[in-house]
Amino acid sequence: MKSGKKLMIDFPKQSSVYWFDPEPIKGAELRKVRPCIVVSPDDMNEDLNTVLVVPLTSTVKPWPFRTTVTILGRKSSAACDQLRAIDKSRLRAYIGDLKNIDCERLYSLLQSILSE
Repeated sequence: MKSGKKLMIDFPKQSSVYWFDPEPIKGAELRKVRPCIVVSPDDMNEDLNTVLVVPLTSTVKPWPFRTTVTILGRKSSAACDQLRAIDKSRLRAYIGDLKNIDCERLYSLLQSILSE
């Protein structure tokens, strides 16, 4: 049936947090199902079958390539050194959205890392 209307399709939004399955992994990549932050722009997320994500880890260390964020009241470390493109099928349940203050720190760190 043609209605002339574009169907609204949900897609992962930038700064949203999801569970994701990184398996299979190789070498020093982070293992096991864990939360991640979608960092790719919404235009990419809507049009492509992949998204760019920063995995989260509960191991919080003061490394210059990681930043601490709070998700559902719990502190996690955003592992910017593990930035990766994943197929959307690796995303699992939606957890929530990153707070603005955490977004600012995260995107500032990513910009710094990627522009060196």
